[in-house]
Amino acid sequence: MILDHAIILILILIAHLCIFSQASASSSRCPMDLNYVSTIQWDSSSCENNVINCSSNTCCQTLTSLYGIGFAQHLKETSLFRLMNIETSLSCLRDFQSKLNHLNLPNDLTSLCFKPERFVNTTNVCANIQTKQDWIKVLGESTSLDTACKQDLSDLTACDSCVLAGFQVLSQLLEADGDSSHSKGCFYYTVLYAAGVVNELGPLSTGALSCIFGLPLTLQTSDDKWAIALGSVGVGFVIVVLTCLAGFWLSLTKGQKVSADFLSFESDSEGDGLLNWRPKADSLWFKIQDLEKATDKFSDKNLIGQGQFGVVYKGKLQDGTMIAVKKVIDSDFQEDDDFQREVEIISTLKHRNLVPLIGCCKEGESQKYLVYDYMPNGNLDSHLFPQQKASKQPMSWPQRKSIILDVANAIAYLHHGVNPPIYHRDIKPTNILLDSYMRARVADFGLAKQGKEGESHLTTRIAGTHGYLAPEYALYGQLTENSDVYSFGIVILEIMCGRKALDLSSSMFLITDWAWLLMKDGKLEQVLDPSLLGCEENRRYPRFIMERFVLVGILCAHLLVALRPSILDALKMLEGDIEVPCIPDRPIYANNVLISADTMRHE
Repeated sequence: MILDHAIILILILIAHLCIFSQASASSSRCPMDLNYVSTIQWDSSSCENNVINCSSNTCCQTLTSLYGIGFAQHLKETSLFRLMNIETSLSCLRDFQSKLNHLNLPNDLTSLCFKPERFVNTTNVCANIQTKQDWIKVLGESTSLDTACKQDLSDLTACDSCVLAGFQVLSQLLEADGDSSHSKGCFYYTVLYAAGVVNELGPLSTGALSCIFGLPLTLQTSDDKWAIALGSVGVGFVIVVLTCLAGFWLSLTKGQKVSADFLSFESDSEGDGLLNWRPKADSLWFKIQDLEKATDKFSDKNLIGQGQFGVVYKGKLQDGTMIAVKKVIDSDFQEDDDFQREVEIISTLKHRNLVPLIGCCKEGESQKYLVYDYMPNGNLDSHLFPQQKASKQPMSWPQRKSIILDVANAIAYLHHGVNPPIYHRDIKPTNILLDSYMRARVADFGLAKQGKEGESHLTTRIAGTHGYLAPEYALYGQLTENSDVYSFGIVILEIMCGRKALDLSSSMFLITDWAWLLMKDGKLEQVLDPSLLGCEENRRYPRFIMERFVLVGILCAHLLVALRPSILDALKMLEGDIEVPCIPDRPIYANNVLISADTMRHE
């Protein structure tokens, strides 16, 4: 009898275990149908074996858009923005990778681009929203998104209206949330809601794929099998290129700028949200009347900067967005083709350390304007060398370090993050702007030139600023990526030393030679800006890190191009990932005149 009871108990336990295992397997099974990965015509070229190493960032952007389609469908079916638990997230990523494998793509893409915990349901993403019902509680039954994104978005005008409505809703979500660090999560929810709930044709429609998700598509005709990789606004991208227009990012937050991370194009491994990409609105062309109203008819009181090729004014649009308007000055360098090139280049660049272009304006043949995000802290030069020293506090070491790394990341993106690479040709403190967080944004692409990676370019049209021009470029017109590295080295030294690149009043003082001689003699204290030494806050930081930054600046600004590091190696040296090599000897030249070491030592 006892044995019979024991057998019955064992059978009951086994039954419970079977039920539990089935329930567990059911709960961890991916609830999303990802078969669309193999059926829609998306451009997978950035993820193929032969290019994954050099453009993995582009690949991750594409995969993030692709994966987001499944989440929009999931939202439509379940009212949930995310997945229930980590096991389910892992299951969905395995399914997603399996679909990619069937397309003969690398088998480690999801592990490179995604972290499974990023897709799990949580209230700590945006305004405590987890479900469609939560969204309605926060924003109400109807928003501008519900009207603008309802129709077929393959039409460019409709797409433009939808994207702009999306940013209006985004600003409402951020206002309700109160935490600007949630901007990425709120953007993610806005995209999914527009595609999964609002759009009548659904997430798999061509308009939703190209406009809302920004997925690169490959379309084929029945007559011939040409393929066009489409950007974020479908066929409109071709029109944009032909007319020198491109997508512009318009942030409509009410007096609050989106965080720096949100403005970057990076894989999800670096951020808090699912979608670290953004759809591009169609090109925004301003009317001259709008710019005149925003700047009070380009009043002198709104003048905030003047450079070689333009005058910059501060302005305020009707919706409250602060802007900077660059009035382009025609010259031998800035002709009509240059203006179109600058618009074309800047509008395709998306990086957190570049100043985003909002739009442009052309009035007649001579009046041309570029409209940027306003950077409230002005340019780096005004902080390093203020006209009235008492008017600004000296920058702290953490600020200087952050700015140098930001500029390095911007140049690395220009040289290696886009194809063909872009040489800025005018890296200097006045072209480095500072946002409200004192993060650096490289600006002014009026002299930018596209090149071929790893190859030099010969030009008779030398452009740039004396003191920051690499010798091989200034003397022989030889332009390479290391020409920008030289300018960057000069900027590092100006930031660290608190002295200008050139001081014509001081026996042709050249900062590179001055710093090199002092560092060779081990006199770091004489090289560093006195404010870095005198401030009590800065004394907490290891001096050897400051020394490393000075040495990298000297190395980047070496006269011989072959001895300069690439910007990627310079970045690794700055971050301490690789050692800074011994600084090689250098000839000491200024304006092609040899200066003796003794003369420099007396400076």
